[in-house]
Amino acid sequence: MKMTVKVLVAAVAVASLMTGRLVSAAPETWRGKVSDAMCGASHGAQGGTMEKDHDCAVKCAKKGGYVFVTMKDKKPVIFKIANQDLADITTHAGHEIDLTGELKGDTITVSKIAMVK
Repeated sequence: MKMTVKVLVAAVAVASLMTGRLVSAAPETWRGKVSDAMCGASHGAQGGTMEKDHDCAVKCAKKGGYVFVTMKDKKPVIFKIANQDLADITTHAGHEIDLTGELKGDTITVSKIAMVK
């Protein structure tokens, strides 16, 4: 009897974990910058101002796509952007923004971008 209860509890636990994975992630918001995959967190000599960061990100993204850079524990964390064709991504490249979207693995599907006030 005790073994049956343990198996039942384990089965319920596994089922609840699997159900949680099937449900899509809720949108989250992060603060950071849209950059490009080549430069990542730093545009080096090509950056340094919002205008230079923007120009560099737009230019380099043509070769490797856009990414989103945020900070965690004072270190840059870089996420891929799933929907590269979203117009706001190019518009706000290099700007400090609040980005809202769904994170799956290391990729964000962006639903909203807002300039930091």
